[in-house]
Amino acid sequence: MNIVAILAGFIYFLNMVFAVILIFRERRSAGSSWAWLLVLFFIPLLGFLLYLLFGQNLSRYHMFQWEGRKRLGIEKLLSEQVEQIRSDTFAHLNRTARDYRQLMYMHLINNDAVLTENNQIDVMTDGKEKFEKLLDDIDHAKDHIHLQYYILKKDQLGKRLVAALTKKAKQGVKVRVLYDDLGSRGLRLSFFKELKAAGGEVEVFFPSKLRLINLRLNYRNHRKLVIIDGQVGYVGGFNVGDEYLGLDPKFGYWRDTHLRIQGLAVYAIQTRFILDWNQASDKSDISYVQEHFPEPVLTGNSTIQIVTSGPDSEWEQIKLGYIKLISMAKKTICIQTPYFIPDASVLDALKIACLSGVDVVLMIPNKPDHPFVYWATLSYIGELLSFGGRVYIYDNGFIHAKTIVIDHEISSVGTANIDVRSFKLNFEVNAFIYDQEIAEKLDEAFREDVALSRELTLDDYNQRSKRIRFKESISRLLSPIL
Repeated sequence: MNIVAILAGFIYFLNMVFAVILIFRERRSAGSSWAWLLVLFFIPLLGFLLYLLFGQNLSRYHMFQWEGRKRLGIEKLLSEQVEQIRSDTFAHLNRTARDYRQLMYMHLINNDAVLTENNQIDVMTDGKEKFEKLLDDIDHAKDHIHLQYYILKKDQLGKRLVAALTKKAKQGVKVRVLYDDLGSRGLRLSFFKELKAAGGEVEVFFPSKLRLINLRLNYRNHRKLVIIDGQVGYVGGFNVGDEYLGLDPKFGYWRDTHLRIQGLAVYAIQTRFILDWNQASDKSDISYVQEHFPEPVLTGNSTIQIVTSGPDSEWEQIKLGYIKLISMAKKTICIQTPYFIPDASVLDALKIACLSGVDVVLMIPNKPDHPFVYWATLSYIGELLSFGGRVYIYDNGFIHAKTIVIDHEISSVGTANIDVRSFKLNFEVNAFIYDQEIAEKLDEAFREDVALSRELTLDDYNQRSKRIRFKESISRLLSPIL
């Protein structure tokens, strides 16, 4: 036996040993474990490298801590709200909210998601509208601006935003910017030189120890939050970049959904930002000050829970919220998502809804921004179609919205896609909205998008080529680790 064969056998043996140790010492789902075993066994050296990049679990220690929660009285308020929902004595719930008390209760005990009422919500579906409003709010800031994005690009929109922040910092407004190191790859702290010179602060979430590459591809902070003076909060799908204004020829028009919120829900958005900032910061932690939590100036009638999830959590809070929403539907379920790679629990919930006579309608993009994810999405769509679901392919550019609307009454808007990455691997945030008027606005936007889409029927799907079927099969096999 020659030396090459001996070496190859030894490497393969080591690969098998590492596979057993690495996979089974970490408590994973069976699907994820098998997917990684296939990768490790069939592409030994490359598979091991891919595992180091994508596969390691994050230890579930309490990463996010902030003593200000005690000052806000969150624990006391949570216990009071839990008891009020248990005893059905919550005084001011609107009719829609009363019908979904079980969902509220679940978010209270599972995520410490305080129930907030009297909120005003503006729904924005166009990038130009969203950023013009954001820049206007920034221009009127008087005390502080807290801004957090997964992607923040050094392009025209990014430069315009940072220039606006720098202007406010020079006026004495406290400006803090937090961005994800991988999502904003290519961005350097030198981009914020003038902002920092004016007194602004910038932090990076999970930065790489290597200058040019980040090997931690999982556990990214996918949240998009802005808080201005503790009075206005933004949450939704838009990142910062020219493509979100529809200026990228590859994607064309960018269709997304974002919320501008005023009211007590801004407290929850502010708390989430502070927790994320303090995790990322070594020297400039945010302490509790009353200016971060002022009395709301403008209030409305919307009831909201801000729900977060991440790999530091024992439970997949947003996923559980999605499942509960789906299970409570009686008439319609309208979903928009760029990636549809549900785990078995979510897919089964949608199948049960279809078989129960609920009109399940899904909308996805017509083009991939991540090919394997796109082909895996198509494979799951075929299964949904076979159970009676309806699917629309958005043809007016790229749809990136992450919305669910149930029975024209209740909705969820945020950063979480319907895939394993959002459910388990990334840090996400969604607003669960108990307001029929907002649900109807989102329904109207959905109907407008349907007019710009084509329906994919089961017959159409079954006529796809063998080449596409092969791509779907491979991508479906890898879906637990995409």
